[in-house]
Order: sequence, then C-alpha cells, then structure tokens
Amino acid sequence: MAKVKRDIIAFKCTKCDSKNYTVYKTRNVKDKIELKKFCKTCKGHTEHKETKVKQ
Repeated sequence: MAKVKRDIIAFKCTKCDSKNYTVYKTRNVKDKIELKKFCKTCKGHTEHKETKVKQ
C-alpha cells in the first residue's frame, strides 16, 4: 500500500478556540496556515489557525 504524504489538520478559531474545520495538508509544507473563515460559535468571519488532530 502507498504511504500517505498528508496529515489531517484542524482550523481553530482565535476568538473562541473552537475547532470548526478539518483539511488535509502535505508534509512538505512547514509553515502554519492562517485563514479567515466563518465561525459558527462567534457567528462571523474570524482568523483561524492550524492545529493538530489526534488520530
């Protein structure tokens, strides 16, 4: 079986610390991702930072 070169990451809201989104990220990229996304808890667009997901 082929080796998977991607990790699952979660995006965490910077205001309320809730994990709203999960995506795949390649292992070659070393920088942490920061995006503006919609937060259900805050009910608005806020900055989301990358965090690890326990597997």
